[in-house]
Formats: sequence, structure tokens, C-alpha cells
Amino acid sequence: MADNNSEIRRRVIVLGTGGTIAGRAASAGDNVGYTAGQVGVTELLEGIAAPPGIVLQTEQVAQVDSKDMSFSIWRRLAERCAHWLAEPDVAGLVITHGTDTLEETAFFLQSVLAPSKPVVLTCAMRPATALTPDGPQNVRDAVAVAASAGARGVVAVCAGTVHSAFDVQKVHTYRVDAFDSGDAGPVAYVEEGALRELRYWPASPSEPARRCFELMQQAERWPRVEIVLSHAEARGSIVDVLIQERQPGAAEPVQGLVLAATGNGTLHEALEAAALRAQAAGIAVVRATRCLQGRILPTPGAVLRDAGALTPVKARIALALELMATQPGG
Repeated sequence: MADNNSEIRRRVIVLGTGGTIAGRAASAGDNVGYTAGQVGVTELLEGIAAPPGIVLQTEQVAQVDSKDMSFSIWRRLAERCAHWLAEPDVAGLVITHGTDTLEETAFFLQSVLAPSKPVVLTCAMRPATALTPDGPQNVRDAVAVAASAGARGVVAVCAGTVHSAFDVQKVHTYRVDAFDSGDAGPVAYVEEGALRELRYWPASPSEPARRCFELMQQAERWPRVEIVLSHAEARGSIVDVLIQERQPGAAEPVQGLVLAATGNGTLHEALEAAALRAQAAGIAVVRATRCLQGRILPTPGAVLRDAGALTPVKARIALALELMATQPGG
């Protein structure tokens, strides 16, 4: 977007990846029968004014329904984020994203970037063609966060609430305020373009993130990590099939397994027995709670390690990044 002011200003880079926020439907009254990823990021920003002293610049990184997010898109997105974050006049980044896997992308980016500047994912629950779309306000709020002094780390902004990449979860299928941070609570609220901060911004050690970023760039594919849910009458047969797929010559054998456990990391006895067989066969196994709030507290004598406060989908990312280091060349 052009700026005629000759004084030096800071930039906020808006990276588009598709999603509902860029979706189109046949009629303005249709909020569910739309096609995601149809509107370009530059068009999404039409009519959105930059905060004082800020220039907005756009780049289309991908154009997908986020349910179809892939490692190749994550790698491209991380590389473009790293490029722009290194520019001294860039205050922060905004990423327009679908809601379905937003929490996964946020956690991934925090893990491989650990940015000292803000990287703000935003989204919409209604398509751009809706009678009252929620995307424009979310973008405005996200830009305000990205331009704010003191903001840092990867966060998600939706319905005026700022969520940490570590805690954010999609918790509703339809409401415009579809995200929550569990018992950790939000980082801040955006109120008429101003931040009301509540707690510390997400932060990670820079050196492990740098190493993860390098491994991600080198990897031809992610280590295969599957998620299996523990429930009443759960069985171990799915896990046993995954073990059998590790036979010599298998195209893509499973390397990691995340168990979406009940309560404080408990597992149905049949699933636990299968998980122990998987671990003995060389598969890395991690327990993560399926509860929306709380974390797994360590249990004396536990044989299967736990993911602490990470949800199953975030534990999968953490385990995959860990396993990258064990691959040839890692």
C-alpha cells in the first residue's frame, strides 16, 4: 500500500495463507457453505487503515483451506517470516489463516522462530462475502498488536482477544469467538486499537528454535507422527498396525506416536499395552491429555513420558521436530 509521507515509518507485513477469512460463498447469508481461500490478502486489506507511523505491505504465501495445511506450506511460511523479521524497519507480522489448524501453525512458528518481534495469526469464522464478516475487525486488531511496542512472540488474535501460541485452542465450531487459552488465560485484549496486557508474551529460547529452523529447512519430509485417542473400550489394534508398518522397506514408517489420553495422562489398559509395544519397537511415544484445560502432572513410575501442558496436536509438532534431529543428516 502506497504511502506519500517522506518520513521513515515502520512496516507491518501481512502474509496471506487462505482460510475462511479469504472465503467466498454464493450468497451473503451463507456462513457455512463457502469455499475457503479465494480472496487474495491484498484485497482483504482494502479499507483497513494502518495505525499512525505504520505502513502495511502484503505477500501471498499460500491460498488453502487450513484443514489441508501441510509441512511444505509451514516451511515456506517460516522462511518468509524469518526473512521479514530480519528487516530492521519491520515492527511485526500478521498472518491471515484458517481457523481449523491455526493453533498448530502458531505453535510450529513459535517453536522454529522464537521471535523477539510479534508474529500475529488472525482468522475469521465467517467468509469474506458474509453479510457481517468478522475478518476485517480481526485483521485490524491483529495489525494493532503487530505494531505495538513491547509485543513479541507468536500469538493469535480473534474476537478482540490475544492468545499465546502455547495455549490457544479452537473450542467452538461456529461462534466468532471460537478460540480460548484454557486456564492459562489470554495474553491481552485489543480495545479500540489499544492493547490491555494481562500477562507475559510467549517466549522461547532462541538457540533450540534456530536449530529446529535449520533442521526444518534441510528435511525432505517430516517424521511421521500419528495421534491415537484413548477412550472407553479403546483397543491397541491401531497401534499394532502402525508397528507392523515399520517392516523393512516401508515407504513412510511411523516414527512417533502421541496418545490423546484421558484426565491426567491415563490410558485404557489395552491401548497402554500396545503403546509399550510400540515404544519397545523403537517408536517414540508421548502422552498428551485430551482435556481442554490443565496439564499432565508427573506420575511416579510412569514408563511413557508426557507432554505436560501441550495438547495432542501441539505435542505431535514438538515430537516431530525432536525426531528431525535423529534423521540422517539431522
